[in-house]
Amino acid sequence: MRFMMLMIPKGYESAAPGTMPPADAVAAMMKYNEALKAAGVLITLDGLHPPSMGARVSFAGGKPLVTDGPFAEAKEVLGGYWMIDVASRDEAIAWACKCPAGPNETIEIRQVQEMADFPEDVQQAAAGFDEMPRKSRA
Repeated sequence: MRFMMLMIPKGYESAAPGTMPPADAVAAMMKYNEALKAAGVLITLDGLHPPSMGARVSFAGGKPLVTDGPFAEAKEVLGGYWMIDVASRDEAIAWACKCPAGPNETIEIRQVQEMADFPEDVQQAAAGFDEMPRKSRA
C-alpha cells in the first residue's frame, strides 16, 4: 500500500521566498529519511519552497486563473512530502510517529488510490495510463 505523508509546518504559509530550515533540523530529518530508505519503504521525498514562491491555478467558470503566492486565505500549506510503500495504514502511522518533526509541524497521512480501488468503468476510462512513461531523475 502506498501512502503519502504530508509535512504541514505552521507558519510556512507566510514564509519569505528562500526561507530554509536550520541545518540541525535538516540533519535530523536526513537520519529519518535514511531509516525509511534502509527499511525499503521509501519511494520518493521532497521538500517544497514556501508558498510565496508558488502559484495556484483555479478554474472558476471553467477558465484558468493564476494567483501568485503567498496565498492570504491559506491556513495550512505543505512543506514537503514522503511517498512510502508499507503493508498497512498502521505502519504508515508508525513511520510518521518516528519523524523528528518540531512542535509546529503536523504530518498528514493519505493512502494513494490504486487502480484496483476504482470500479470497472473507471478502470476502463483510465486504461493505458499506468503504461505512460515516467520521467526519472538523473
